[in-house]
Amino acid sequence: MDAIAPTRGGDHGDSHVTERVISQFLTEMDGLEILTNVVVIAATNRPDIIDPALLRPGRFDRVLYVPPPDRESRLQVIKIHTKKKPLADDVNLDELAYKTDGYTVDIASLSSAAVMLSLREHIAKYPDSKEAEKLKEDLKITMKHFEEAMKKIRPLSTQELEMYKNVANQFRSTKI
Repeated sequence: MDAIAPTRGGDHGDSHVTERVISQFLTEMDGLEILTNVVVIAATNRPDIIDPALLRPGRFDRVLYVPPPDRESRLQVIKIHTKKKPLADDVNLDELAYKTDGYTVDIASLSSAAVMLSLREHIAKYPDSKEAEKLKEDLKITMKHFEEAMKKIRPLSTQELEMYKNVANQFRSTKI
């Protein structure tokens, strides 16, 4: 939702396209005809930049706040994103789940970054592509790769988490 309906009036450099898109969207939602069997579902990870007109009572019947995943949920996400990946014996998924407190969808990026770090290391070790291909079973993703990835991909800050909680509370207090 934040991509198609950011707050109007900002300098988006889009020749007022944003304003027109939001106006049309609001017109369709508030249209003169009663719409039946129409469901509008919107999602955002940036509720702070959505145009306030979309958040007024009556526009969306329900607002659902999805908090960051708990340790067990993070473990399940990590398992999904490391399935079929050549993990080294030192990779402890439970420990990763513990260390990724505050991460959300970033867990997928974290796994991808660890894979890329492992690939780069393998290519640096075997610069000849034929040799690298021949020794591909040596390619393993280690705990060190995950730890390096965690230095590059950071979790949500405490301030960001608080902002999201405040926005969720604001929506809950608004009776629709």
